[in-house]
Amino acid sequence: MGKVFMEQAFQYELDKGNKLFIPYIMAGDRGIESFIDTLKQLEEAGATAIEVGIPFSDPVADGPTIQNAGKRALEKGVNLQQVLDELVQRREEIGVPLVFMTYINPVFKYGIDRFFTRCEEAGVDGLIIPDLPVEHLDLVSTPAEKHGIAIIQLATLTSSRERISELANLTEGFLYAVTINGTTGARNAVNEKIGDHLQTLKEYSKVPVLAGFGISTPDQVKEMTENCDGVVVGSRIIDLLQENRLSEIKELIDAVKVNSLQSK
Repeated sequence: MGKVFMEQAFQYELDKGNKLFIPYIMAGDRGIESFIDTLKQLEEAGATAIEVGIPFSDPVADGPTIQNAGKRALEKGVNLQQVLDELVQRREEIGVPLVFMTYINPVFKYGIDRFFTRCEEAGVDGLIIPDLPVEHLDLVSTPAEKHGIAIIQLATLTSSRERISELANLTEGFLYAVTINGTTGARNAVNEKIGDHLQTLKEYSKVPVLAGFGISTPDQVKEMTENCDGVVVGSRIIDLLQENRLSEIKELIDAVKVNSLQSK
């Protein structure tokens, strides 16, 4: 497990000519008792890795769908400790990399060293902390390195080339390309300038570039992956899970494979 496992899983798919697909879920959205089963469903649907949101009261990067999923989880009493405990007990049932998406406040409250120790025990391979700028990366870099957990950086549409170079140099596992100016959530159309942005990130990044925020249809998945290595899809996945529309989740994931076959 750890960042090496994630890098190998990504390379395996890319070597086959596929792109990467990372669905996002809110841990405990349907109760902690369904958490592992949801991970299994997404793995069976073909997910390359899974991003796991940790319920938090102030999710500044998240739009209404993910905020509401977090509220549902919090109302069910789900917290970071429960999510970690569940994975410690059952991580071996999941065969794909897991990336936590959380904010710095819960990590501080839990205790930074204790958090990373427990993450390693739980088989967490990567970590996204959207409210932790690179200027304060030293808060987590040493324990993350010690426990083999990738710290994934986000590059936005407003990032300068200088900033992109810095982020690309520091990120591990993949570089997360934010494709909209705003919070997460499904959008009807893809920003027409995004292709240039993704190609710029690809120029600088030594690891795969994955696009996220606002991707909700198979066509958008195909369009995005023309210029990058894969996608992260969150709000749409949460909606489809709520409605138990697993076949549509599989259609989204299959788009990264169909797209790569068509583009050869």
